[in-house]
Amino acid sequence: MYMLKNNFIILIIIFIFFQVSSFANEEKFLSLKKNKVNVRYGPGFDFPVKYIYKKINLPIKQIDKKENFRRIIDYKKNGGWIHISQLKKANSVITEEDKILFKKPTIFSKPIASIKKGRLLLIKKCENKWCKVETGIFKGWVEKKNLWGAIN
Repeated sequence: MYMLKNNFIILIIIFIFFQVSSFANEEKFLSLKKNKVNVRYGPGFDFPVKYIYKKINLPIKQIDKKENFRRIIDYKKNGGWIHISQLKKANSVITEEDKILFKKPTIFSKPIASIKKGRLLLIKKCENKWCKVETGIFKGWVEKKNLWGAIN
């Protein structure tokens, strides 16, 4: 009886561990693949459109998935369901505060531009505490701190 009870407890612990670790894998950052993406009330084409994103590369956070749909939230905490065909690997971030774009990955480098809070930045690459980004006509480096989205 003692052995059976211990085995049962071990199975419960393993089950809980896999449930928690599989949920952790659900959350990740993605980006919008197209200029027009429907966000739905539920995970299927039968659900009505809640709103439409009109910004390619906008970073979103996946918080759940069901078959070919992903439940997401955006920078402003809006949420809904998007078909996986409209999403791609994260390649962008949004600034959570005003930032300075530098020529090189150091604050002692030449400043190129001032970037306002909420600006979409396309990530080219990241190193240590800095990311090389592009926005509009500007290319340069920003500190990773206070960027919303995936940091490669």
